[in-house]
Amino acid sequence: MRFNTIYFPTEYAGVMRRILETPFFDQLALNVGRELMGKYLVRVIDGREVALPITEVEVYDGFEDRASHAFRGRTQRNQVMFGDAGYLYVYFVYGRYWMLNIVVGKKDYPAAILIRGAGDIAGPGKLSRFLSIDKRLNGKLALPASGLWFEDRGKRVLGRHIKRAPRIGVSYAGPLWSKKLYRFVLKTPSRK
Repeated sequence: MRFNTIYFPTEYAGVMRRILETPFFDQLALNVGRELMGKYLVRVIDGREVALPITEVEVYDGFEDRASHAFRGRTQRNQVMFGDAGYLYVYFVYGRYWMLNIVVGKKDYPAAILIRGAGDIAGPGKLSRFLSIDKRLNGKLALPASGLWFEDRGKRVLGRHIKRAPRIGVSYAGPLWSKKLYRFVLKTPSRK
């Protein structure tokens, strides 16, 4: 499998790089979901930065969202979702996959965005495996100190290049919530 992975040493200055901090994530979940398209997910692995442009996300928004982990209230597993924006919410599913989410919005309002794809990697489990993401990142602030963060590298993504679609695998949430267009996908020649 070949990935369009971009490796940058930390001193690389040829690209405008702005780390996305709490104010970026402290907005309405659907706005952040759309704005993450084309931003970069950056991970340090064995001392090297791996940077992948984000191509697909799913939004989970608040207490009423029946597809959200927060729908049934606060638990030990989902408590990070109720915290401040900009923190990583990482959980394990199906006994084999780690899922990477970023908490968004106001404290005590549970909202998070699942990172479903970046670069040529489609699927949140594959992405987490490729980037060595596991429970050690859960509850950490998405900044270089944690080894995983998000960057704006000046790439502007027009609305016509973003497809909105229903989330995947949430039929349990019922017809209303499973059909909401809470998934954003960056259109490419292979992803129409």
